[in-house]
Amino acid sequence: MTAHPISETIASLMPRAKAELTELVAFQSVADPAQFPKSECEAAAAWVADALRTEDFQDVALLDTPDGTQSVYGFLPGPAGAPTVLLYAHYDVQPPLDESAWISPPFELTEREGRWFGRGAADCKGGFIMHLLALRALKANGGVPVSVKVIAEGSEEQGTGGLERYAEAHPELLAADTVVIGDTGNFRVGLPTVTATLRGMTMLRVTLDTLEGNLHSGQFGGAAPDALAAMIQLLASLRAEDGTTTVDGLTTDAEWDGLQYPESDFRKDAKVLDGVELIGTGTVADRIWARPAVTVIGIDCPPVVGATPSLQASARAQISLRVPPGQDAAEATKLLTAHLKAHAPWGARVSVEQVGQGQAFRADTSSPAYTSMAQAMEAAYPGEKMQTSGMGGSIPLCNTLAALYPEAEILLIGLSEPEAQIHAVNESVSPEELERLSVAEALFLQNYAESKHS
Repeated sequence: MTAHPISETIASLMPRAKAELTELVAFQSVADPAQFPKSECEAAAAWVADALRTEDFQDVALLDTPDGTQSVYGFLPGPAGAPTVLLYAHYDVQPPLDESAWISPPFELTEREGRWFGRGAADCKGGFIMHLLALRALKANGGVPVSVKVIAEGSEEQGTGGLERYAEAHPELLAADTVVIGDTGNFRVGLPTVTATLRGMTMLRVTLDTLEGNLHSGQFGGAAPDALAAMIQLLASLRAEDGTTTVDGLTTDAEWDGLQYPESDFRKDAKVLDGVELIGTGTVADRIWARPAVTVIGIDCPPVVGATPSLQASARAQISLRVPPGQDAAEATKLLTAHLKAHAPWGARVSVEQVGQGQAFRADTSSPAYTSMAQAMEAAYPGEKMQTSGMGGSIPLCNTLAALYPEAEILLIGLSEPEAQIHAVNESVSPEELERLSVAEALFLQNYAESKHS
């Protein structure tokens, strides 16, 4: 870390940042009332709103979005004539999955092996803390040189689109010259990275019905159509033998021409077991940044413990399809729906429900804001130049903002580098990355303000 005053200030603020992240991680803010009480998300939203008020933000509001969740908004006015920068994060998190697999409790921030573990520590409660650190450092070193809007989303992980629809209905609310999305991550720890592309996504639930009710597998098995067996066969049709996604009509041969991801590094980052092959063809970057990928993320079926010798009358699965830049998510939804209906075996009755959708995103990396960010990242990471990568995940709001504000520059940075293991058990954040990226964001805001005045 350099001796820049911004760096020194943020270093001194890190104990406070850890204490605040501990408080924020403690909220079980999974935006699904079927899994966790809605009051947990409401309490997290209130915490975020209070944090903004403490930093002298004006017009702080809990926005009731159409999907039944709350996003938190605040405005910090800057000098007269200064540009406006929108800072984004989300306070909702993925469910912890198997809590018994966590080394420490998922909703208790725990320091171990030089990292801070807890659900949302990197994705994306840490992103909100990053914004606070950057703004505090600027206040302590001459003031915030731009006007700042902050929006903290409450349902990003669910993909239910509440904030997107709210923004479309109130287009003036999030208008800005530049947007910093704090929800991606460096290619690896210590390598400053902006994300140039995001895959979009569509989420479908498919139900197969074959019988009026469950049947004894001895008395009827072999002739009566088992819905669970039909579901297994249907889901298998979504992948070729080598694991390549195979949805009828969907292009799967695009190539990535930017920063590459060595296979050995990917195997280590993904914790692929020895002897187990990667799936798909082409480079790793092709597969995770430039091509669609289907994942069965849930199946309703009898658990092994307590299973009975029965044929299942009905089966249900939830399917996620990641859609790369250049492909339309709505069209991909139609193709996936048609594929599921066409490939259901034995005349099984098929119903498909869409539960989420978001378009892919491609940033304009030639914009002036990227120059300001590159300079900031070089200062925050001495000896390293800013890299540009893709990301296989989705942030649906990006396309909404790009459509609402076509002149705005959008940058994506964040704390979700590979070691963070976001969405998995034992998610963690590197405090060094939190510190350096907070420095980078503060310096970026200074650089960007100066570029607008030059």
